[in-house]
Amino acid sequence: MKIRQNARHWATRKALTTPGIGGVVNAGLVRLHTSIFLKKAEEGREEERKDHLDGFFDATMDTYVAALEAGFDEAGAREITHIQANFDFYNHGWTEMMEFPADELEAHYDRYADFFERHGITIADPLGEFAPADGVASAPSTPEKLENPEHPHAEGGFADDVYVEGPDGELRVGGGEEPADVDSSDAVGMRGESDD
Repeated sequence: MKIRQNARHWATRKALTTPGIGGVVNAGLVRLHTSIFLKKAEEGREEERKDHLDGFFDATMDTYVAALEAGFDEAGAREITHIQANFDFYNHGWTEMMEFPADELEAHYDRYADFFERHGITIADPLGEFAPADGVASAPSTPEKLENPEHPHAEGGFADDVYVEGPDGELRVGGGEEPADVDSSDAVGMRGESDD
């Protein structure tokens, strides 16, 4: 998958795993991701998907921390959560929200199969053990879109590794090195604005 990485990603990783401020950052990340993906949703379907996305993204923050604890770098841990989201979008037929084409689902799963299997994550059950006990709010599916999926926001051809676009615009395989001067106050959710 192709993702971006900049100083704010490092600050967010640091703050999310810092006691006392992690909850603020978690809430900011949920707002940010829901906002981003609702902008990719089919027009008129945003409101009916909002609660589901809020709950889903909240659960993936636990996945992100678990992936970091398992030794994945920041880019890899973040990619894992984006893959989970794309499994969920596919399951709902929300192909217009997907970040990679549906025919790359299994390739993305296979790259992280050990981690996914350890936590009960499958394409059909994208949260696995990270699903909240009371579940995630339901939202209407559009399964008819799976017959001829359209992926206006997907970038194919990046299923073999995590590809990171740095602040300089250069694309490289794998995440960058964490800067020495990471400031948690630059994290998503810490500035008090909507972060989108």
